[in-house]
Amino acid sequence: MSGNTITHDVAAVGDRTGTTRGAAPVTYRRAARELGLRRSEFDLAVHLGRVRTVPDDGGGGRRVPRDEIDRIRAADGFPEVLRAAVRAVGTTEGAALMDVTTARFTRLARLGLLVPVKFYVNRYRAVVWLYPAEELRQFRTDEHHTALLKGRTPEGLRDQLGEGLDLRPRNWRGRHLGFLLRQADDPWARAAAVASLLDAAEISDVVTDPYERSHLRRFRPARATHGSPGSPAAQLAEEIVTAGDPDEVDWLRSDLAAAMDVARRHRPAPRPATHGAPHPPGPEPLPRGTAQPVPPEAENAAPRAAQQPGRLTGLFGRLWRRDS
Repeated sequence: MSGNTITHDVAAVGDRTGTTRGAAPVTYRRAARELGLRRSEFDLAVHLGRVRTVPDDGGGGRRVPRDEIDRIRAADGFPEVLRAAVRAVGTTEGAALMDVTTARFTRLARLGLLVPVKFYVNRYRAVVWLYPAEELRQFRTDEHHTALLKGRTPEGLRDQLGEGLDLRPRNWRGRHLGFLLRQADDPWARAAAVASLLDAAEISDVVTDPYERSHLRRFRPARATHGSPGSPAAQLAEEIVTAGDPDEVDWLRSDLAAAMDVARRHRPAPRPATHGAPHPPGPEPLPRGTAQPVPPEAENAAPRAAQQPGRLTGLFGRLWRRDS
């Protein structure tokens, strides 16, 4: 989705274990230190595909191959070029980079022409979107965008903005899903990545087997926290990370169904021994990133209407502020 996302041929830099010349992969913390990046910058570098990672054989998350660090450090312009590539800016700084007003910058982002890579909810409960500075510079220098940067916004686009169009959350979700899929090393993990953007009720509709849902939750990527659980900031962030547009939900449901078909063929979900008295696992909803089962009757007791996408629309409207 990003124009500057980089992929690497694994065969060219080492095997899938990430080891060359006997060197073991290193932790994110150590890799960030050796590359001269703050941890937030390093995480963004991984997100954008600038740094290749591999799963830890010991089950301790992901690590960075030693040869990948060597490759990056040997590149021309290191470390300045790398730091520039992982720089993320907000609306005010982004508008300055593109030499436009903040109002025009926000319109371009709402129209989906500028894709955020990160967001957070500030102390005023306002959503602050961050964009890769390198992509903004590329957008500005593209002659095809001159009219959008200097001219009057076309009437059709103005009408959409007037009707409340804002593609920033959806574009962020699309970009984030691409990152999750690149990190997934197992068909079940790929299915869980798709499921992570869907409401619990939608997942239950697609994955009807409670044992499969329980197994799927074991691979579900953890969510970054935004405020204390149940707070308005946390609820606002939850709405952003959960698909709500009907066509987006339909697309994700279709992708989840296809991913589950692949996962089932790869490895069926574990089930209890037939000689016992099985108690089906269940149930939705659970906090994102957890895998603890609960009785299936609790799953069926939850009112479906309360789990539908868009359930926080009213809250979203009350809390939304233009980011700055």
